[in-house]
Amino acid sequence: MRIRQVSGTGRVAGMTVSVARGAAVLAAVLAAVLGPADRALAGGQIAVSSNDNKAVWVNGVNVVPPNPKPDTVTILDLSTTPPRILADFEAPGGWSAPPQSVAVAPDGSIALVASATKLDPNDRTKTVFNDVVSVIDLKATPPRVVGTVQAGRRSVGVSFNKAGTMAAVANRAEGTVSIFTVSGTTVTPAGKVDLKQPDSGPSLPVFSPDGRRIYVTLNDANGVAILDVNGTTVTYTGVTVPAGLKPYGIELVPDGSLAVVANIGNGPMGGSDTLQLLDLRATPPRVVDGAFVGMVPEGISMAPGGRFVAAALQNGAHLGPTSPYFHDTGFLKIYAIEGTRLRFVTQAPLGKWCQGVAWNSSATRVVAQCAADNRIEVFGFDGIVLTRQAPVTVSGAPTGIRTADAAAMPLKAAAAPRK
Repeated sequence: MRIRQVSGTGRVAGMTVSVARGAAVLAAVLAAVLGPADRALAGGQIAVSSNDNKAVWVNGVNVVPPNPKPDTVTILDLSTTPPRILADFEAPGGWSAPPQSVAVAPDGSIALVASATKLDPNDRTKTVFNDVVSVIDLKATPPRVVGTVQAGRRSVGVSFNKAGTMAAVANRAEGTVSIFTVSGTTVTPAGKVDLKQPDSGPSLPVFSPDGRRIYVTLNDANGVAILDVNGTTVTYTGVTVPAGLKPYGIELVPDGSLAVVANIGNGPMGGSDTLQLLDLRATPPRVVDGAFVGMVPEGISMAPGGRFVAAALQNGAHLGPTSPYFHDTGFLKIYAIEGTRLRFVTQAPLGKWCQGVAWNSSATRVVAQCAADNRIEVFGFDGIVLTRQAPVTVSGAPTGIRTADAAAMPLKAAAAPRK
């Protein structure tokens, strides 16, 4: 077998390796041939963070800082301790969206980053809604933006189907979902789906594992809309499932039978918001369990294998200290999915203005964005306890993060949970 480098930063003129020498030799050869980014991509450990430089919190008020730098994207390798930054470059983002404003293709080849807001061209102390989605080539050395496509007004959550051939983007300010076909790094508009409620606030679309349905959280209509997919034609079924107060994030278990919906409720006005467990097999789908989790579960992420779901709670930590709802920290909480029940497992304090959450491929590490701190916090997880590890500082307020469809990944060498 003859192995030659086809990408990356290493240089191997060529070498002959006997298959009989085994996997250990092959692994050593690949380590020599591939550059660091290539090795991380091959291991499925890539996370993509969108970082907003247009927004800071001052005494509980979101404002545009003076002379803001451009928004950025950071590519992380979750397989190292601490996670390693592989690339950092400019790309528009926007905090005014679910933290699933980033999507990574199932094969790790490209990422899409939606931008909900941009600086007002007439007054750079303000922001206005945006409609741009950046296409990032993760296989390039280094990864880079290779194009943009136009979605709809206030483009927010974005997801790929399992085949990586279609993507959907929620347009929160116009009550629609933009559909795109995907081939390599070519992303092509394929129409918009009108949800018949302009003020419903569609926030995040996710595909069923077979790609035949899309579930869309409607933040201002308190439900989850169901879309049918037939080839490249997507239509609204007219069915919206009640899902709690202000549904925002949504994650499906690997077989698509259940969904976890994060409800952000009244926002930073006190109270305890919920995670709702939906049975998607029922006719019609319905809520079968829920958990009061605390104030504003902004970001959620399903672990590979679908056994656990993580939620990042803002908990009022981004508010001014004089606010009656202020707390010193946010929280990362882990819940187990056991049949049709949610069970609290553990929690750990986080920094301020908590946003997105992501898992590594073995469900032994979870990362959470702390936007007010320009930091991604890192935790080990053994099935019962979160253990704090060294954080990663990024080049802006991290407000969106995703790995390749983590929940659908086979669980890689995860340690058995402790009893």
